[in-house]
Amino acid sequence: MEGERVITIATPRGRLLEETVELFKKASIDITEIVGDSRKLIFEFKEAGIKLLIVRPSDAASYVEYGAADCGIVGKDTLMEQNCNLYEPLDLRIGKCKMVVAAPKGFKKQGKASLRIASKYPKIASDFYNKKGITAEIIKLYGSVELAPIIGLCDAIVDLTATGETLRKNELVIVEVVAEISAKFVVNKVSMRIKSKEIKQLLARLEEAR
Repeated sequence: MEGERVITIATPRGRLLEETVELFKKASIDITEIVGDSRKLIFEFKEAGIKLLIVRPSDAASYVEYGAADCGIVGKDTLMEQNCNLYEPLDLRIGKCKMVVAAPKGFKKQGKASLRIASKYPKIASDFYNKKGITAEIIKLYGSVELAPIIGLCDAIVDLTATGETLRKNELVIVEVVAEISAKFVVNKVSMRIKSKEIKQLLARLEEAR
């Protein structure tokens, strides 16, 4: 890709990283190196014309929105929660899971004037219940959300689940599915103009590889 502009991609660490490596491999772009060094945060692949920034999943969208990266791999849950001003041209079909309402067995919302909901995603939870016309008090938690309904802090939780195993182990059941979640390829709006050719080429390769 000599003479073409380098594309900087905010890439989330964690469970999405290996799926990202596999997707890029299918697109004939070898970025395996990023899995081997957990301390290094910037990787350049000159032949492919890309630079990867390894970031927290919840930060990837901000890196792209504010121009530190041209593109990013961001879960739909983050985009729903943060309301980012980005292009979302491609669903990568990786990192699949569900945003759900879960509660102790026997939970019944009938007869309650309002619900108390705990979540790491207060905006998503609030939007969900507002659309249903249900009054809900949202409690923001940063971890161990499954504990909250068990000890009576809330009636139910809104959280991500891939297999439902953690919910089952804590004797919680899925009451409703809020949204199907997967990772999106997002693009900074200025970068889409300045590096349009390079970004569109990469998008085409990733779309074919999905």
